[in-house]
Amino acid sequence: MNGRPFRELRRELGQFHRQLQDVYQRLPWSHRLVNGLSLAVQALAGASLGYGLGLLLHTQQAFWGAITAIAVTQQSYVDTRKSSRDQVIGAAIGATVAMIGAYLAQDNYLAYAVTMAISIVLCWCCNIGSAGKLSATTVTIVMLVPHQGPFWTIALTRLGEVTLGIASALLVTWLAHKIENWLSENP
Repeated sequence: MNGRPFRELRRELGQFHRQLQDVYQRLPWSHRLVNGLSLAVQALAGASLGYGLGLLLHTQQAFWGAITAIAVTQQSYVDTRKSSRDQVIGAAIGATVAMIGAYLAQDNYLAYAVTMAISIVLCWCCNIGSAGKLSATTVTIVMLVPHQGPFWTIALTRLGEVTLGIASALLVTWLAHKIENWLSENP
């Protein structure tokens, strides 16, 4: 951390975040409307594609693909790609930790709580703290959502459904990026 105290770095990051929020709040209403509509169309298209693919592949709960597509869709393709990377890593860590926790403790709320905390801490220790909440969400889905069959099949199925949602969001935002570039070059 180049010798600067953690508190100072955190304070600077907070100031930068507030400045960025101020920039977005100063945008004209029409720009905010267009940005909101664009994100809504992308999220809906990604969710629909993720859900549709889940239904076609007969996944247990295709709605997880739609939820994931909405969760990772960002205003730009680059941001969606970063969010998707975090989602994949978080889901993989969460599924792995949840399978181990479920195997060792079965249906036990204390085991769930410890497993969820471990998944977040693991993400932070691996320098991917942004995947921590996503990891904890996966642990929650695997360990608390009612299911039929062994935990490992649930974990792998959820990971597959999440992957469908991520792929859908990436495809939609990539296409939107290409269309925006084409429109800006051909007014």
